[in-house]
Amino acid sequence: MTADSVQSIIDQLHEEAEMDLPAGETPDIGIVMGSDSDLPTMAGGKGKRPGAYAALADELGFEEQTEYTDAPDARFTFETFVCSAHRTPDLMYAYAETAEARGIDVIIAGAGGKSADLPNMTASIAYPLPVIGVPVQEKSVDSVIGMPQGAPITAVDAGKSFNAALTAVQMLSRQHDELRDRLVDYHQSLQEGVGEVSRDLHELGTPGFKDQYWDADDE
Repeated sequence: MTADSVQSIIDQLHEEAEMDLPAGETPDIGIVMGSDSDLPTMAGGKGKRPGAYAALADELGFEEQTEYTDAPDARFTFETFVCSAHRTPDLMYAYAETAEARGIDVIIAGAGGKSADLPNMTASIAYPLPVIGVPVQEKSVDSVIGMPQGAPITAVDAGKSFNAALTAVQMLSRQHDELRDRLVDYHQSLQEGVGEVSRDLHELGTPGFKDQYWDADDE
């Protein structure tokens, strides 16, 4: 028996799939996770490295779309849901089954534990829509990448949902030059940062560099 709160989301997803909205008004990327406890990995915060949310919203100019029929001003958007493969399989199935019709171009799916089945099952159901799996923990890696031949999934290293978001945008950039430019600008900023640090380390010397950078971080 499906709980009312879950059924309401399932019904909503199917209703949205029938709307046939223009691509510019629907989320481009769907982010799903097995539990809200995965959110620190998928979004960042709580002592975790930056996640998919940070990559999309802070670095690449995406906005999170929280109302399907009321898109933000940004051209490129993403949405976020919790879809447990084990506790709410009907919801997982509905999300994956309707994703393409709802305008989603790529899904990022994160799950933890030894039975991290959400990315795999989502990839199977949403096929041929690309799915990028994020093992939330090290022990989740084998489960996420263990797909049989003919049932593909792309995956990143444990906890690195930031890279999953970059990969998703790389996929989209083949059709959108604007996204390609954003990716290039982001990569250029990384190069600039390394170049600046390298010059400072060389010119200040190791003790001076430590005084300027490390001691400043401790204050």
